[in-house]
Amino acid sequence: MTDTVNGPERAVRKSQFHLVTTRLRRKKPVLVCGTLLIIAIICALVPGMFAPHDPYEQSLLLRLKPPSFMDGGREGYFLGTDHLGRDTLSRIIYGARITLLVSLLAVAVSTIAGIAAGVAAGFYGGRIDSVILRLIDMQLAFPVILLVIAVVAVVGPSLTNLIIIMGLSGWPRMARIVRGAVLSVRGLEYVDAARAIGAGSWRIMAYHIMPNILSAIIVYASFELARMILLEATLSFLGLGVQPPTPTWGGMISDGRNYISLAWWVAFFPGLAIGIIILTFNILGDELRDALDPQLNHE
Repeated sequence: MTDTVNGPERAVRKSQFHLVTTRLRRKKPVLVCGTLLIIAIICALVPGMFAPHDPYEQSLLLRLKPPSFMDGGREGYFLGTDHLGRDTLSRIIYGARITLLVSLLAVAVSTIAGIAAGVAAGFYGGRIDSVILRLIDMQLAFPVILLVIAVVAVVGPSLTNLIIIMGLSGWPRMARIVRGAVLSVRGLEYVDAARAIGAGSWRIMAYHIMPNILSAIIVYASFELARMILLEATLSFLGLGVQPPTPTWGGMISDGRNYISLAWWVAFFPGLAIGIIILTFNILGDELRDALDPQLNHE
């Protein structure tokens, strides 16, 4: 009987997935942002294929060299060099690896913790719900950036610590989203029917609740990625992120802030990269939310 039921369910989910992908392919912003995201991911995976110079190579004779497109179009350093003569473009390309890696893993941590807490609170209710809500309220009472800075300053700015701390800073919001979604489907007929035929709590959560709240989780995770990228850049700017000489976009802005009047490109182009990637995730999140919402009228 399980196979008989799961067969139509799989067919419905497959048709829904095809419908969502069709809607997304019709949107030009999705194609543009998807292309930018693919480029950023490829640069993060194989930066050596695209970086024209060694991002760690220093030459004081080439310090604060302007971008080549401003220097008569001569070949050299397309986005200029920093105060140590390092190529800005190469450091931006290599910095994409740290930014995306830290942000993706931090979102994974916050999503896993948020789903566990949100599903438990929404499904079981009662004291479990009350305790989890109080924990959420306690953490949200502190400004996120100040809380993360304080913890990083205590435990140290290693890559592993940074990922865990950033991830745990985001679980309350994810838990609230998941809890609300679980409450909206917990009392529906198909859940009551599964409970009536003897399905256990774990099976109901895994096969009947999670598939129906997955769209809300995916959409929120896309917005959370943009927030984590900004948080990682902020911590790197303050010297609490990944430590030099490893290139990070926030660290590059920090290095260039003292040379704004002399060499604006040192801080401008890393900031532009942060703005573009955050805008890309926000636009993709908006379009994904619209594509997954069955109540909207789609052409």
